[in-house]
Amino acid sequence: MVKPFLVLFLSLFMAGCAASPTGELPRIDLVQQTLAPGDRLKLDVFREKDMSGEYVINDEGNLGLPLVGTVKAAGKTLPDLRRELTDLLREGYVRDARITLDVVGFRPIYILGEVQKPGEYTFSEGMSVHALVAKAGGFTYRANQNVAHVRHANEAAERAYRLTSGAAIQPGDTVRIGPRFF
Repeated sequence: MVKPFLVLFLSLFMAGCAASPTGELPRIDLVQQTLAPGDRLKLDVFREKDMSGEYVINDEGNLGLPLVGTVKAAGKTLPDLRRELTDLLREGYVRDARITLDVVGFRPIYILGEVQKPGEYTFSEGMSVHALVAKAGGFTYRANQNVAHVRHANEAAERAYRLTSGAAIQPGDTVRIGPRFF
């Protein structure tokens, strides 16, 4: 007969092995970050106040612009979309089209698990997992403070990463802080 303590130890050991971290989260360059639904952009068209304004990329990944209509924005970087809009406006809408296009706000990030206030939070440039945990009220007493499970917006599965002070997150990420077992 197997002792109950041994069964408990083995089950906890196996659960800990399944979540072994794969490395550190890579640093990101927001200029090369691809745009996605939920991102807010500010468009300024020189001498065209009616076309200038803030626009949100809709669920289909498009921007709805006056006169121009629907423009695919998701999956493109900000510099690529800026070039495309400039070319599109020059094709017959605005004579000497000069625009500025900036990201006003990226899509939100999410944190769940062993934090005081799990939920949706606003992404800010240079945000680390530790900063997100701080926004969420800190770790609970049961939290594993060495590993973060992250699912990037464009990935189907989460991966475990060692939790370092510089562990950067991306817009749209879901971060899960698991419990510690020992």
